[in-house]
Amino acid sequence: MIYPTRRCVVAALAGAPVALVLGLVQPGLWLAAPVWLLAVGTLMLLDALLAPWPRGCRITFEAPGYLAVAAPATARLTVAFGKHGRIPRALEAALDAEARVGLRDVRGKAREPGVHVFELQPERRGQAIFNAAIVRWQGPLGLIWRQARQTLAVTTPIGSDIRRIEDEAVRMFSRDALHGTKVQLDLGEGTEFHALSEFHSGMDRRTVDWKQSARHQSLLAKEFRTERNHQIVMALDCGRVMSEPINGAPRIDRAIHGALILAYASLRSGDRAGLFAFDDRPRLSTGTLSSIAGFPLLARQAAAIDYGTEETNYALGLTTLSTGLKRRSLVVIFTEFADSTTAELMIETAARLIKRHLVLFAVMRDDELEALVTTPPETPEDVARAVVAASLLRERDLVLARLRRLGAHIVETPADRIGPAVLNVYLDLKRRDLL
Repeated sequence: MIYPTRRCVVAALAGAPVALVLGLVQPGLWLAAPVWLLAVGTLMLLDALLAPWPRGCRITFEAPGYLAVAAPATARLTVAFGKHGRIPRALEAALDAEARVGLRDVRGKAREPGVHVFELQPERRGQAIFNAAIVRWQGPLGLIWRQARQTLAVTTPIGSDIRRIEDEAVRMFSRDALHGTKVQLDLGEGTEFHALSEFHSGMDRRTVDWKQSARHQSLLAKEFRTERNHQIVMALDCGRVMSEPINGAPRIDRAIHGALILAYASLRSGDRAGLFAFDDRPRLSTGTLSSIAGFPLLARQAAAIDYGTEETNYALGLTTLSTGLKRRSLVVIFTEFADSTTAELMIETAARLIKRHLVLFAVMRDDELEALVTTPPETPEDVARAVVAASLLRERDLVLARLRRLGAHIVETPADRIGPAVLNVYLDLKRRDLL
């Protein structure tokens, strides 16, 4: 594509008043106007011939492999021309991308000749799609723009901040003295027999093996260590209710953050971890991974979980999950329900899941709903809202009570504490040898 620059337009228009003055002074000089425009057009044609052609333009785009929500990042666009890579005059570049990419400026900043950097700061989780790159440059005379467009179709996942999740998990490990990283000498910290050792002062007397002590005529104690290779599956409800905001962020985003914290903890402690997402049908199943090196893969897969608009089908989702689990697992279900009627099918399906697996439900406390109940009413509308809110909270408590009676473990916590709360329950279940 070729089109005139601002300099060319100004030069063409500048000849009009000159031709008008000459025409008033000498009518025969009116031909100065078309001659002037012809001269400008000739220079434009010459400038276009001297400028590099679009077919010789080579565009290389480098996108980040992973983007974190609200974390700044950069993308790099490199432009080269011909065999010698000569950069033409006034080279500019622009990027066509989806809004969720968070482009600060579609026109990148030139860091060096032929290299443009684009600042990114995504605001929503999902798949960042870079559609195309547009490059334009001026000819030697600065009268025309030549433009080239290249389709990119580059996709980059946008997810939670992995570094922040790892730091938060490590901080909680150091606080809770994560078991599984060393041999435990206390019976309550593990049930897998490790070895016999000489009994020392301070050891738990319950670990003494009296038969072996009598045989060897020396007081011997059993050493136990925490069992590993447990299977932890985070089931994420990504339906309509979970896509609604709570305290400024969608519930599903907070659930994914908590699930990734738990995944990092379980992988680091030697267990296996996997993700499963569903709304009206299953959306994602990663299987279980067994190494901390697989955590970035889980984070990238979690970024593919979209904000759902359909009602959650617990029967299909949880049944599909149960069918894929070949061994007893800890299933952590991050979900939300509006009332007991919509949760009835969830309870029925969860009852079958609890018979084979250890199930933990993670739900977020709705502070806004509780505030409607506790705030003194001032108008009849406030009274009506308080009554409805109290009814919803009462039905919610009934659902949670029924799940507890079935044998499920429940975590109900503020939205910003969902990750630490779930991790604490996971550690407690390991200490109690319930996995």
